[in-house]
Order: sequence, then C-alpha cells, then structure tokens
Amino acid sequence: EEEMDVEYPYKITTMHNDKTANVEHHFEISVEDDDSKLFTINKTSGEVYVHRRLDREKTPSYHITFDVWDIGVAKKIDKELSFDVDVKDINDNAPMFTNQFQKSYDVKENTKVGKFRNLQILLMDVVDLDQEGTINSTVDVTVVKQSPAEPKIGVKKITEKQHQLISEGCFDYDVAKHYSVVISASDRGKPPLSSTVAVELNVIDTNSHRPKFKKRQAVEMQTHKDILRVAVEDKDTPNTDGWRAKYSIISGNEDEVYAITTDPVTNEGIVGVVKNFDITTLVKLQIGVENVEPLTVCKDGKLIEDLSSLPPKDSVSITVKMVDTNDAPLFEKYTEEVYQTEESEKGQVLYTPKVKDAESDNIRYELVEDPANWVTVDEKTGVITTIEKMDRESPHVDVDSTYRIVIAAIDDGSPPATSTCTVSVHLRDINDNTPKLLNNSAILCSNEADKVMVRAKDADLEPFSGPFSFSLADDKTLKELSIRLLTKLPNANYSVPLVIQDKQNQPSTETLSVVVCNCIKPGVCAGPKPLSTAIGIAAIGLIIAALLVFLLLLLLLTRKQKTFLMTNLNDEYKQTLMKYNEEGLGTDCKVSCGVTVLTTERLAISHLWTVLVK
Repeated sequence: EEEMDVEYPYKITTMHNDKTANVEHHFEISVEDDDSKLFTINKTSGEVYVHRRLDREKTPSYHITFDVWDIGVAKKIDKELSFDVDVKDINDNAPMFTNQFQKSYDVKENTKVGKFRNLQILLMDVVDLDQEGTINSTVDVTVVKQSPAEPKIGVKKITEKQHQLISEGCFDYDVAKHYSVVISASDRGKPPLSSTVAVELNVIDTNSHRPKFKKRQAVEMQTHKDILRVAVEDKDTPNTDGWRAKYSIISGNEDEVYAITTDPVTNEGIVGVVKNFDITTLVKLQIGVENVEPLTVCKDGKLIEDLSSLPPKDSVSITVKMVDTNDAPLFEKYTEEVYQTEESEKGQVLYTPKVKDAESDNIRYELVEDPANWVTVDEKTGVITTIEKMDRESPHVDVDSTYRIVIAAIDDGSPPATSTCTVSVHLRDINDNTPKLLNNSAILCSNEADKVMVRAKDADLEPFSGPFSFSLADDKTLKELSIRLLTKLPNANYSVPLVIQDKQNQPSTETLSVVVCNCIKPGVCAGPKPLSTAIGIAAIGLIIAALLVFLLLLLLLTRKQKTFLMTNLNDEYKQTLMKYNEEGLGTDCKVSCGVTVLTTERLAISHLWTVLVK
C-alpha cells in the first residue's frame, strides 16, 4: 500500500526455490528501471524488503527479476524468474480544478434557465490523481454556498471530468447586481478529500423596461433636420442597448416627408424633414419607441416568454404645422471643373451655369468670390467671363494650379433665397517666366575655397522650368555652375554677368555680385565686407563707371605713355569679372583675374579681362 506508515525497511515477501536443497546458494534480485535500492533481498533467507514509502501516483507498479546462484560452481541453479509489486492506492489526492478562474465574471440578467450567455468560465475541468475507477477518484462538484440565495445556482455534469455552472432561475438586475458563489469538488474516498473555488458573478443589466415618453407634446426646433424632439425615460442602465431608444413613425408619414433619428447623447427622438413639400398643412404624426436590445423580463425568478402579456410599446401623437417657404434656386452642379491656359486674352467664357427654380423664373446672379478680380458674371445669365489675363503664378492660385470662383443664384422670393456654385479653374502653365538667380550675391572665402556655387529658380512648371543651362555670354552651355578664381585676387567686390536658360531654352541675363574676402567661418567675412554687395547691382554699375572715368582722367593727365587693352569689347559686359575698387595708379603693373565655370564632370571654360598699364 502506498504511503504506509510502518518502520522501514519493511518486509513484503519471502522468496523460495525447491532446487536449493543441499546446495550452498544465495538469492539476488534486480528492479527494472530502478537502481536506487528501493527493494532488497536477504541473500540467505530470501526475504524481500522495501526501504521507504511508495507513491502510486508516481509509480503504480514495479517489475522485479529473481535469481538463485550456486555458490560452489558460480552459476544459476534455476532459470530466471520475475514478479511484480503493485502499489495499492489510498485516497491521498484531493480533486483539482485544472482550468484557470478569474476573480469575477459578468452574466446578463434575464438569461434563460440553465444557461450562462458568454460564461464559458463556468465550464469547469476537474481531475483526481487517485486510481481511476475507484471511489478515490470519483468526484462530485456542487455549489456549497451562494449569496444571494435566489435564483439557485447549481452544477451540471457534462463528462466525468467536465462540469458546468447553471442557474435554476433568471437573474433580475433590479433585485441583485452581484452574486458570490463557492464551488466544491469532493471525491468519495474514505475519508473524502475536496477542494473549492470561489467566483463572483456581476449581473449585467439588459432591456427589462420599456421606454416611456416623458410628455405628450414635442419640443419645437429650428432647422429642417431637427424640427422637433421627443424625449423618453427608461429605468435600464444608461448608455446600454437596453436603455438606448429606437424611434419610428407609426403613421402620418405616408409621403415619407419626415424621418426620425435618435440623439446618441440625450436619447431624444429627432424629427426632421427629408423631402421637399409645396403646401402649408397640418400633419398628425404618431411616433413609437422601443429599445435597441429586445425586451426580456424576469419575474419571480422566471423568464416571461410571452411578451404579449406585458404592456404594449409606448407611442405619442404630435401635430406638425408645415409652412411652405421659398426654396432656393437649384444649380445643376454645385461644383464645376473648368480648364484654361494662363495668360489667355481677356474675354474668355469660362462657365455657363444651369439653374432651376420651380417657384420663380426671375433669377439674378452675383459674383461672390473672385480674389484676383479676373472675371465678371452676367447678372441675367450667370455666364462667367474673364476681364484680365489669368496668371498661374499668382498668389491667389493654389499649389494645384487651381483658381476658385464662387457665384450665387438669387431668386425674387420673399425673402429671396440663394444658392451658390463653386467653379474651379485649372490653369495650364505656359513658359512666361525666365530663370532667376536664387541669390544675386555670394561670398567667396579666399582663405578657405576658390569657388562659389550658383543656383537658379523658375516660377513655371515642368517642362518650362529646370533643369537650367548656364553660360557666360557666348560660351559653352553647362548644366550646373560654380564661379571659381583662376588667379589670386585682392579682397574686393566683383560682378559676373550670366546667361541662364530654362528647359525650353528661354534665356535671361543675370548679374552675380561676388564678395572676395577672408572669412572667420563659412559665409562670414572677417571684418566689414569690402564694399558690401548690399548696395545692389545698379550702385555697383555706377561705381564701375566712375572708376573707369577716373582711370581715363589719370591716363590723360600723366606724362608717361600708357595703353589700355581689353578683349571682347563688344560683348556688352557679358562674360566679365570686373575689379572695381583699385585705389588709383601705382607703378607699372599688370592685373589679371578670371572666372571658371565648373560642371560635375569638372569641365572648365576661362574668360579673362586684362588691364595693362605702362
């Protein structure tokens, strides 16, 4: 027997063999799959002993091999024999709930008897490790305690190991909102062993009360979608489907002029007009109400199946005075897309509206929105015509090249009614903008680098913008540009004329002012910039002209013969890097400066302007 409370080692049997007479011998045993000396044998007497308690749930049986040896000749006297030791079960294991339990579960009220909707919890798996088919492993599962006591909660056996919690009556949220249940699993052993688990059931309110109208009249509102409201009261839990109202128009809406919806916040019924009408009349509407969730009622612990025995759905009758008002003109389209090429001559007809008004033939049109003042609208026909050229690059045109115009159609009713139409004019781009330098000036840090990058922009779209081509007057055209010194220059201000062409080869002439200086950090000259480029291109031109005049005067006044040589004098100041801040004449000198145009392939073109003085 397992778990025997005896003194160990404990004798369990004595082995004999009839061939041992008059033979000096000894006994020997071995236990299959066990080398822990759990069982031993007295080699002389054959008594078999167990040395500690046995646990049937770990090992229910042991297979032992038995041999007898002749000591004189050292061989077995008889063939090998074996026997089994079966461990007898005792009731030493209590039943166990093997599935995990939560602390609390939700159960809807008015659940049908014997069922728990959404309560898969209460499918309980119970096992007992004692020997199967005996009273030690036969388990009974019961509810040993519950509060409140009604409706009674019990346990249904599904299989030998699976059980389910059931109710013998329906729950009523208005009576009890919370239940405590203690479940016991007990075997039939002697003495019996058991285990328990406690669960909490929270009763969830469902629709057990019909909504009722608070008043017999409606509250008047102001808009056609909300002409009046009706309100109800409901004893079910707010903001649940058992409380939320679902309204319907029972009668008086045969022409489907009205609709009723539910305000999700207040739970009121909102009556609105959904179809136009042309006469003034009184309309009697009968409005009914029920809940989103079907009605279920628990009374005296029993679920009422026949709802016809309950009071009918509540309803209310209201009278609506519908007064015909002036309807606004109807545009055939309230938005329209039109297409126009920018810079087209004025006088272009953009759009002619189509408008209907069943109550008036006298309609006038007005221009409501025209932010750039590009169009006019005919007061009688509504035709939209341009009075200015339309520019796609205007700040009044959005990023999608769309210019929006709004016109209004106004009838002669009392009061007049108005409707509007939005016309979106999509402007097609033309090549009406030339490339421009992003910056007309640059700082060349002579102590750090010998070139500055030149970048351009164009307000037109593809294919009328970049990539751009750059050149110095009539030289080779390049795709990217940097200005680079060919020789060391004094710190000064210089101007470089450039020709920039867009993708369609439309050119523009730009002048870049370059400040050559020593820098304390990139882009920042050490000390004041030499004759800062902030004075502008025009001022720089005047300074250059003044310096040239001053130089000519000096040449005329001096006694020494001097020659002034220039190359490419007919280039109209293109391809030029001019030095314009030389202070007077010194000894005979030769001043040379240059510019290099670099591409990413490191192509270079040189342009020299040389001044020789003797």
